[in-house]
Amino acid sequence: MQLNDVQPSNKRKQTKRVGRGSGSGHGKTSCRGMKGAKSRSGRLWYIGMEGGNVPFYRKLPKRGFNHYKRNPFQIVNIKDLSERFAADDDVTPEALFEKNLIKNPKKPVKILGKGILDKALQVSAHQFSEIARKAIEEKGGKIQCLSL
Repeated sequence: MQLNDVQPSNKRKQTKRVGRGSGSGHGKTSCRGMKGAKSRSGRLWYIGMEGGNVPFYRKLPKRGFNHYKRNPFQIVNIKDLSERFAADDDVTPEALFEKNLIKNPKKPVKILGKGILDKALQVSAHQFSEIARKAIEEKGGKIQCLSL
């Protein structure tokens, strides 16, 4: 037995060479047929195509508007601060996260004035409402605005 006598057990089927002239038997339309999406160049169909039906994503109602520059604040009321913090505590986004008042310490926090504050606190947040600002300063607390 020689090396040139060795053959694979299952012979590999030769690929069809298309578009090489009419004499090849696979010229002109290159085995694609005459018309339709499969005969044309480019993509055969797109993701979500349902073969003539209106695609599902077009059947769903389009509602609302989400601005790409929207910066949603995490809201905390002064009522929650007076319930969860002791007098003269530092209220930071990290401290609010530990007390489960906000979900993410890296996102901006806004303090609102709902409720009554009964102690002085040092509050650090990204924004304050006017009522919350007055309530904190009336009790002798301090406000520090963090940058966004």
